[in-house]
Amino acid sequence: MELHEKKRLLRIRTEKRKRNPSFARYESWRYKKLKNSGWRKQRGIDNKTRRKMKMGVKSPEPGYRAPKKVRGLHPSGLEDILIMHIKDLENLTPEKHGIRISTRLGARKRIKVIEHAQDLGFKVFNTGYSKEKLFEEDESIEEEEEKEEEKDSKKKSKGKK
Repeated sequence: MELHEKKRLLRIRTEKRKRNPSFARYESWRYKKLKNSGWRKQRGIDNKTRRKMKMGVKSPEPGYRAPKKVRGLHPSGLEDILIMHIKDLENLTPEKHGIRISTRLGARKRIKVIEHAQDLGFKVFNTGYSKEKLFEEDESIEEEEEKEEEKDSKKKSKGKK
């Protein structure tokens, strides 16, 4: 699928989602216990929703679906792949796949996986940090590296004397 075709289909998908009604469970507005429950198919013999009358609540139907070629894709147009190890990146391509790192990974391994993925050119969807935090961390890491370089250069200069 060509890039402009994919963008067109993604745009159609977002427009359709805006027009879609929110599929509430029938009479969820009436009973508190049904408030947060998801949509359920109506089965009553006289139910207006089941009979698709005008006054009934809208039901999910095939016409509300996204175009088949972009179904399940991330809004960026990349396929969303869950990663737990660096080895999982071997068979993937940065042009087609985007990376979502498992939340089960700890901070140390997570940082290694993020760095490796970014070196290979992958887009990481959940770095776990806001852009400001990442920028601050990059600055602090650079400062630490500079301090280490200064220490190394001082040790070398002392060793020469």
